[in-house]
Amino acid sequence: MPDQTPWLTAAPLVTPRLHLEPLRVAHAREAAPVFNDVRLHTWIGGEPRSFEQLEAQYRRQSAGQSADGTQGWLNWLLRRASDGQLVGTVQATLSRPADERVDGRSPTDRRLVEAALAWVVGVDHQGNGYAREGALAMAHWLRAHEVDRLTAYIHPGNDASVAVARTLGLAPTDIVLDGEVRWSDSGPIRTGTGTR
Repeated sequence: MPDQTPWLTAAPLVTPRLHLEPLRVAHAREAAPVFNDVRLHTWIGGEPRSFEQLEAQYRRQSAGQSADGTQGWLNWLLRRASDGQLVGTVQATLSRPADERVDGRSPTDRRLVEAALAWVVGVDHQGNGYAREGALAMAHWLRAHEVDRLTAYIHPGNDASVAVARTLGLAPTDIVLDGEVRWSDSGPIRTGTGTR
C-alpha cells in the first residue's frame, strides 16, 4: 500500500531575474509557442506539442501527484522579472523509494523523499543562465522542505544541462536509462535538526 503522506505543493519562488510560478492549466496558451520548437527536443526527446496536447499535459501535472499517489509532481514556469516573458520551466518528480534506509533507520521510521529534477528553457532564451537560476531556486526550496536526494537524467552530450547539474551539486553515477546518465547528490545526510 502506498504511503499516504501528502506531497509538497509548489509555491511561488523569486530569484534576482526570475519569478517561478506554480504551473496552472491556463499557462498552456502562453507556453505553447515557447516550447514549440523541434530543436528543444534534441536532448530531451519527444516532439513539440500542440496547444491542446500541452493543455492536457498541464491539466494532469496540475493535479500535483500521479493518479495512484506514488509520485508527487512539482512544476514551475520561469518568467523573466524584467518584462514578464515566459522563458522556460523547471520540475521535480517526488518519490519515496520503499527499499531505502535513511540515517540507518528503516523506511517505516522516516521515509526517504527523492526528487528527480528537470529543466527546459526555450531556444530563444537559452545561453542566459535561466535554467541554472531556476533549477538552483527549485533545489534550494526542495532541500529546505526536507527532500533527501536530488537526481537528474541527462544525455551525455548535453553540456548545458551537465553544467546546471554540477551547479546543483549533482555528480554522474554509473546508472544509464534510455541513453541518459543519472546524476545525483550525495543523498541523505540530515541530522536530527533537519539540516543538510
